[in-house]
Amino acid sequence: MYNHMLDTFLAVADCGSFTKAAAHLYISPTAVMKQMNALENHLDVKLVERTPSGVRLTAAGNVIYRDAKFLINYSQKSLASAKAALHANDTTFCIGTSLLNPAKPFMDLWYRVNKEFPAYKLHLVPFEDDHEGILTEIEQLGKKFDFLIGVCDSKEWLSRCNFLPLGRYRKMIAVSREHPLAGKEQIHIEDLYGETLMMVARGDSGVNDFLRSDLEKHHPQIRIEDTPPFYDLSVFNRCAETGNILLTIECWQEVHPGLVSIPVNWDYSIPYGLLYSFDAPDDVCRFAETVKNLI
Repeated sequence: MYNHMLDTFLAVADCGSFTKAAAHLYISPTAVMKQMNALENHLDVKLVERTPSGVRLTAAGNVIYRDAKFLINYSQKSLASAKAALHANDTTFCIGTSLLNPAKPFMDLWYRVNKEFPAYKLHLVPFEDDHEGILTEIEQLGKKFDFLIGVCDSKEWLSRCNFLPLGRYRKMIAVSREHPLAGKEQIHIEDLYGETLMMVARGDSGVNDFLRSDLEKHHPQIRIEDTPPFYDLSVFNRCAETGNILLTIECWQEVHPGLVSIPVNWDYSIPYGLLYSFDAPDDVCRFAETVKNLI
């Protein structure tokens, strides 16, 4: 519903260079430059200025940058809502899915309980792992989605929806493939001394807050850098680009091809499970109850 060259433009603006934008988008710098030239020609507006230190937005580019994010977000929501509307009168469960919150665990559940819902179909609805908009997506439970499957120890999330725990994922660390620790099969906490560990800021996750307090008290040799309260791909990119270490979980081992996830000799883990609306309809509640009895 929108010109996808806007995605390239936003990456260039955020990264400040064609090369960094190319790495972020997993395409070549030449492809980035071609798309930027094509977008400027299409709009008949100069969006960026090339400088020795990179690129910067023109006055017109700043206007387009501001409005492009709104346009993209609105387009994605409109399309998802339109697709969901197609199934509004069907016996269909709409399942949210994203890179960091994939629908696979739901599918695994579905094939165990679908005999209880013989007339039902599934419809997958994609959403973005945008740390600025993820709470908005959570609030779409009962509207755009019936269910999400996600890692959830967030007070913010739990204040907005029901959560049925299904299991736990181990806390691990991720490092770039060039990092000296990348070849290890397991990390000892002492291996992290002198390193900078990226993790979410204190206050929203009980597990992360406890882990942080443990590190600060018993392992002050590890520097801690705060990330946004919810990860998105930019957090994984920063880990790959800076050489820092990222606190991650076992289900995210394939999120970024430039990172290696390694278990740590600790017992920290985080719950994942089924998220659904506080005022969910009867069939959604019945599904949740069926799953609860199963597990």
